[in-house]
Amino acid sequence: MEMLEMLERIEFWHWWVFAAALIAIEIFAPSTVFLWPAVAAVIVGFALLALEGMGWQYQALLFAALSVISIVAWRAYARTQPLESDDPTLNRRAEKHIGRGVTLKDPIVDGRGRITIDGIAWTVEGEDMEAGCGIKVVGADGAILKVERA
Repeated sequence: MEMLEMLERIEFWHWWVFAAALIAIEIFAPSTVFLWPAVAAVIVGFALLALEGMGWQYQALLFAALSVISIVAWRAYARTQPLESDDPTLNRRAEKHIGRGVTLKDPIVDGRGRITIDGIAWTVEGEDMEAGCGIKVVGADGAILKVERA
């Protein structure tokens, strides 16, 4: 059977099977990347059910357009409605130390130094200070803690 003949024989349920396959992929690779094209495939299936004579070209175009629209709409929505968390700094360990006071064991020279908090060594940035000064963590840039004199 020729490829174009196969494409001409696409029925509504083919789109639903495709949607189910995309959802199965989403289950094993959770990222919401496959979820929105699956929603688009379901909608194309319903459109084909309602409009039986729709050509495969229009089906593909509708699927592509709905996939892009749904992904863009979801990302826009997700940006405006961030998820709340019990521990918002879970994967940002440096930010957990903001506001914490520490005593410098080694001096800060040329704006950089090292401190140890809870047995973990951190690079710090701030004004030059001698060892023994009390400092406060005021920010974090990646794994570098920003400090100032307490």
